[in-house]
Amino acid sequence: MTEGVIAAWHKKVGDKVKKGDLLAEVETDKATMELESYKDGTLLHIGTEKGGKLQVNDLLAIIGAPGEDISSLTKGGGQASEKSESPKKAEPKKEAAKSTTKQPAMSNESATATAIDISKMEEVVLMPRLSDTMTEGVIAAWHKNVGDKVKKGDILAEIETDKATMELESYKNGTLLYQGAAKGEKIQVNDLLCIIGEKGKVDVDAVVAAAKGGVSKQSTVDSHQSSSESSKAESEKATAAPTTGNEQHSNGNGRMKASPLAKKLAKEKGIDLKAVHGSGDGGRIVKADVDSFSPQTTVDRPQSKTATPATSSQQPVAKFTPTTEEKFVDTPNSQMRKTIARRLGESMFAAPHFYLTMEINMDNAMSARVQMNEFSPVKISFQDMLIKACAMALRQHPAVNSSWMGDFIRTYQHIHIGSAVAVPEGLIVPVIKFADQKSFSQIAAEAKELYGKAKDKKLQPHEFSGNTFTISNLGMMDIEEFTAIINPPDSCILAVGKIKEIVVKKGEGFGVTNVMKVTMSCDHRSVDGAVGAAFLQTVKKFMENPIGMLV
Repeated sequence: MTEGVIAAWHKKVGDKVKKGDLLAEVETDKATMELESYKDGTLLHIGTEKGGKLQVNDLLAIIGAPGEDISSLTKGGGQASEKSESPKKAEPKKEAAKSTTKQPAMSNESATATAIDISKMEEVVLMPRLSDTMTEGVIAAWHKNVGDKVKKGDILAEIETDKATMELESYKNGTLLYQGAAKGEKIQVNDLLCIIGEKGKVDVDAVVAAAKGGVSKQSTVDSHQSSSESSKAESEKATAAPTTGNEQHSNGNGRMKASPLAKKLAKEKGIDLKAVHGSGDGGRIVKADVDSFSPQTTVDRPQSKTATPATSSQQPVAKFTPTTEEKFVDTPNSQMRKTIARRLGESMFAAPHFYLTMEINMDNAMSARVQMNEFSPVKISFQDMLIKACAMALRQHPAVNSSWMGDFIRTYQHIHIGSAVAVPEGLIVPVIKFADQKSFSQIAAEAKELYGKAKDKKLQPHEFSGNTFTISNLGMMDIEEFTAIINPPDSCILAVGKIKEIVVKKGEGFGVTNVMKVTMSCDHRSVDGAVGAAFLQTVKKFMENPIGMLV
């Protein structure tokens, strides 16, 4: 959170306030929170009205004794100062009126735009920051149309952020007068999302013009129309009637469009260039066209008298003609894909990666899993077992459970394991929190629920944030081993391959055993090679002897 919007005030200036009383509702970047007073007194000043924005650490309210002098604290801002300064605001208006004869008049629209601060208007709803990395949102769906009645708590729209699709609830009553974007369009954080108010009492055009910096909606439409008309005229001029026969090979003065070499070869072979189809720019005949020319393809044209008959009975190879055109499809990047690209790019080029690969024998894990699933109320997967093994290993190797913070290394005392999930838009990492304290069944049940939410884009911010270590498993896709990019703010990520059978020497003969390769990517700024290797040895011990995780 960097700023908050006042959704509602529950106390007015002059009201008595007790410790624990509800002062206001503040809309943060993730939810609307209730703010309680932590002192007794009288509400002497509020930093902004309902619907206004305040930055973190700005003056929100002053609570003190009745009649207390707060002028040194407010410094000309807020409700009280506005009332005291209002009589002085009339004089500059007169001066401005006198000066209009000397200076060019400002358009009504731009004057209105500069006079309106839409962030302080109660009727204006700005695009909220719904996740810590969100810079813009895409309208996935509108649940209310312009003209619909809206009540506090009604779902206004579904917003696709960089991590999930979130439902946006209204925090006011009224009529939906304006939508800032249609379904599928993008809006920057803090841009105009919609207007909710009483019809006829809100100048929607003025608000929209102010939000767009004084550019009215109509002028934008006109500019689009004029540009489309001009482009249409250009295309009509550029469109020419298709040419046939000799015209396609000749330019405006009747000269044949052919390369000098093509002309020379045609003369030697006795080929009439008028019968040759040119494949060069603008139908120009090149050497390849003369070489591949076959008289049989031009039976409707009289052959040149000097043409020599074919001396070979071999049929020429038919000229290749593609059945499709060169084309491509541009797919706009989703908010999630943009964030993945940005964050992983930052991680790969900011954190010095090094990689540790280890092979784990999975025979005992496979047997233990079969036995555990006979008693577990939910099916336990190898991924669930690996989450538990990594969590318990992190307890023994806390240096791996850390983040590089620039001037210091933050070592976490809690263990939250992120488990990467592939979704159509990219990759998201649901987090199993306090994984070291949960049983296999609890991890399996929670993971199953989170994976389902991730694929339906219903994960809430607290369900995909807070990870201290991440696991990425591609074994189910038949990948033997791979390296993964560290998922910030973690110091390490474990890439897991498939379980495969290999032949090994057993006693006097040979036998088959099951192994799995894992590769850990480490941030060398916070985790050294020996530390990472020791951690992997502990993970290997737990996976090769799962009963150790139950003791």
